[in-house]
Amino acid sequence: MSLLDPKLQAFMAIVRCGTVHAAAKQLGITQTGTTQRIRTLEQNLSVTLFIRSRTGMRLSHEGETLLRYCERAIELEGLIMGDVSGPGPQAAVSITLAGPTSIMSSRVLPNCLGLYQEFPQLVLNYRMDDQENRVEILKKGTVQLAILPPQDVTLEMDSKLLRPDRYILVAGAQWKKRRTLDIIKHERMIDFYESDNTTKAYLKQFDLLEHARPDRIFANTNFAVVNLIKSGIGYGALTQEVAATDIAAGGLVVLNQKKVFDDPQALAWYPRREMPRYFKRIIECVSR
Repeated sequence: MSLLDPKLQAFMAIVRCGTVHAAAKQLGITQTGTTQRIRTLEQNLSVTLFIRSRTGMRLSHEGETLLRYCERAIELEGLIMGDVSGPGPQAAVSITLAGPTSIMSSRVLPNCLGLYQEFPQLVLNYRMDDQENRVEILKKGTVQLAILPPQDVTLEMDSKLLRPDRYILVAGAQWKKRRTLDIIKHERMIDFYESDNTTKAYLKQFDLLEHARPDRIFANTNFAVVNLIKSGIGYGALTQEVAATDIAAGGLVVLNQKKVFDDPQALAWYPRREMPRYFKRIIECVSR
């Protein structure tokens, strides 16, 4: 059972399926009936919700706004149905949080583990991708919360500044007796991907970038980057949390007199007239 108006159900079905034909099949009504529901909805709202093309239906700006409304309505619906149905299992409420791999794996995920027991109906999903446009997927309603650089938070979003990621420059233990400048001049940086400029930003802050070799090596997981650095293939900037275990075990050494580069982060979401308690608790846990 859904409390959403049938026109909104048709709208959500098209968003999920991508075409009117597939949406109609999912809803169990005719394609004409599905199209009519969308046309009526667009007339009632005086907007165009979809940009129609040969490849399917793409949301307009107004459609993206309506999608965020429907996503929130569905979240609240799960709680309401649980309350009116009395004791027993409540309907699941799905929330997706997107963010960079390092902060998500080392801080966010451990901080949020207790939420699954605190809110048994909550399905909290994690979307870790360092190259994804998190502003865009938050805007489209694909995720409900996203960790962004503060400068990417737009005026229509609510946000909370997080503790910054603290980066240190590290190398393999076999280079322990080498000077930092010697390593930077003669060895290669190791980063997650081509557009990842964290190591360059670190070097720039401490006036070291002009001495660095231009060629870099890329590996898109913490495990791969750490192992390349430990093996003496190159050096790079890692968060203190990611590097801590291998520093303690003696596999990594900290360069540049252990100086730290702070990379600010913010948790962003679209405003909610009524913010459920579980949503507040997610924000609290991520902000720790």
